[in-house]
Amino acid sequence: MTYKPLILVAEDEKPIGTLLKYNLEQADFRVVIATDGQQALKFAAQEKPDLVLLDWMLPIVTGIEVCRQLRAQTTTALTPIIMVTARGEEAERIRGLDTGADDYVVKPFSPAELIARIKALLRRSQPEASLEKITLRDVEMDLTAHKVIRAGSEVHLGPTEFKLLRHFMQNPEKVFAREDLLKAVWGENIYVEIRTVDVHIRRLRSALHEFGSDDLIRTVRSAGYAFNANAN
Repeated sequence: MTYKPLILVAEDEKPIGTLLKYNLEQADFRVVIATDGQQALKFAAQEKPDLVLLDWMLPIVTGIEVCRQLRAQTTTALTPIIMVTARGEEAERIRGLDTGADDYVVKPFSPAELIARIKALLRRSQPEASLEKITLRDVEMDLTAHKVIRAGSEVHLGPTEFKLLRHFMQNPEKVFAREDLLKAVWGENIYVEIRTVDVHIRRLRSALHEFGSDDLIRTVRSAGYAFNANAN
């Protein structure tokens, strides 16, 4: 099961938010919606989205200010941002891009074109996701052959442990709550006990530890797990 990127939609007009959510989910994205700028900043910090669709004219905190703050935060400094607005003048587009937006879409927009732009931005920001091999530290994942090598030795993983490791290595240092891992690895509509995540994490750690002393899967207290991409 492949990872579904999470899109944060910051849009205060409910019909547009509903339209975006429907089309994005049809395109195999996960979606969280914020209806004002303050909520958008909160969700960005909590959910760690793969991309933000940001309306210019948000209440409480404007879209421009949200963009500025996201770029100032370490955890969201590199998160792709697409500004979505009715403002079509060149000066406003330039202002949005200068503030840190990666792309700009003017209402009314084509959902198909917007999704194409989202996919293009994600390919540029997460190039490792499209590679046949992922290499971090002393671990190499061959996604085509379905093999994992650590320090020159093959690591034997079950299907779930392989999916977990792939998810971690495609998102190094990103902390995932157990609920996030359940959705990404097991799927949205499959009921699995939350403790099951811990069981498979232990199996993954045990298999990786057989060929290396460093624990590559970091436990973040009260938050979840992350792949430790940096050597101690």
